[in-house]
Amino acid sequence: MLYSIFAYDVENSLPLRAKARPAHVARLKELNENNRLVIAGPNPAIDSTEPGKSGFTGSLIVADFISLEAAQKWADADPYVAAGVYKEVHVKPFKQVLPVVEQD
Repeated sequence: MLYSIFAYDVENSLPLRAKARPAHVARLKELNENNRLVIAGPNPAIDSTEPGKSGFTGSLIVADFISLEAAQKWADADPYVAAGVYKEVHVKPFKQVLPVVEQD
């Protein structure tokens, strides 16, 4: 089943993000390589895809996990959590309606 992971950054998270980003992205790449990642990315703090020093306010990940508990465990182990980037993380079941994805 799909789960959405909404994470909210602490203030001035950009330096913390920079340090933990390689490990964070590696975990996302692993999900993608296993065909479990639907979408992932940060929320810029300003209306720009390149926010520069303004940084980010959080992140969204939608991915396939075997259970809510498994999704929560994966989210809790995110390097951004350990680095103090995120002040809170919400994991919820997600039902994709569009675009239509054929299921086996």
